Amino acid sequence: MAPSYPPTHDAVVTTGKRLPLAIREVDTAVPEPGEVVVRVEWTASSPLDLHQADGGIITSPPFTILGCSFAGTVVATGEDDPTATKPNSAPVQLGDQVFGFAWEKQKQMGFQTYVTVPRRLVGRIPPNLTVQQAVTAPANLVCAIHTITQDLRLELPWPKPEGWTPKEENHPILIWGAASSVGLFAIQVLRHWGYKNVLAVASSKHHEELAALGARKSFDYKDTGVTDQISAHAGPIYRIIDCIGQLEGTLRPLSKIAVKGTIVAVMLPVILRDATEEVGSEVDLDPASIRKVQWADGVGTIGVRTFFFEKNELLKWHLEPDIVPALLESGVVKPNRARIVEGKTLLERAQNALNLLRQRAPSGERLVWRVAE
Repeated sequence: MAPSYPPTHDAVVTTGKRLPLAIREVDTAVPEPGEVVVRVEWTASSPLDLHQADGGIITSPPFTILGCSFAGTVVATGEDDPTATKPNSAPVQLGDQVFGFAWEKQKQMGFQTYVTVPRRLVGRIPPNLTVQQAVTAPANLVCAIHTITQDLRLELPWPKPEGWTPKEENHPILIWGAASSVGLFAIQVLRHWGYKNVLAVASSKHHEELAALGARKSFDYKDTGVTDQISAHAGPIYRIIDCIGQLEGTLRPLSKIAVKGTIVAVMLPVILRDATEEVGSEVDLDPASIRKVQWADGVGTIGVRTFFFEKNELLKWHLEPDIVPALLESGVVKPNRARIVEGKTLLERAQNALNLLRQRAPSGERLVWRVAE
């Protein structure tokens, strides 16, 4: 029987630093045991796309397919993998609408009309969400949960036991860049698991929303003396998430807040210089670059590597197929606001989204655009 997908398909690629994005025709990978083929209908852009296109990180010649988020329809399934741990939910089947976060191989990247990915990296789109809403969630919700459990070493038991409260229930947890996608998800996740003293740093225009999502108090990063305000309000803070990872804009001010015993989890890559229309970004994937600022003795700095979440066996097999869909369907976590990026062609939509990232246009929202017509 002929496969239900074409032998080749279009993919959006970067071919070199600061060069315009391009379309390449690539092979559609046949699903191996435990894999599915998804026709990608929508994707979401992220700062990583900009760092790859303008900074050249995690790329290789002659071209690299971009994107780590996708949402669409399952069009083919491989044989069962007898070594795989089964999800709590029923395995996805032909015709299911799914969303996912994947990264390891080119056949898995989201800026192409077909992806071939392991079943454990997709989940069914909850019935209360549109495809456009759903695609805003998987990459950065996975990142938030991984950062909280692996890097901050805080407990998020799943399923959450009835009446469970964390030992650090009232300890302050600071999220700098709280209006970012990761920041918004981290606040909601911490609230659900009973962490009641989440402090947020973001533009004041987001403070009302952050309070509604679970932040106890918010601070405006533009305020003179904001670091003194935070320390005066909270006292010593031992858990910090830097959702931006910018050398001057976030790391330097956070170095004034962190004290002996503080864990600072920083989104990689570290941004040494932002990309603009005129110049490319300068970024560093080496966690040692976090030490370019002077930290107090005894501060632990960690470069967040979301791609390593599968080292946790529970998260490897259950985060994307079970936990992420359940949090969204129950309303515990709300998807990001979706800003639809228009364009007449696949390439135009991808380039328009990249240009918006260069302009640092997204604020409290995720850039979302159509892939397959």
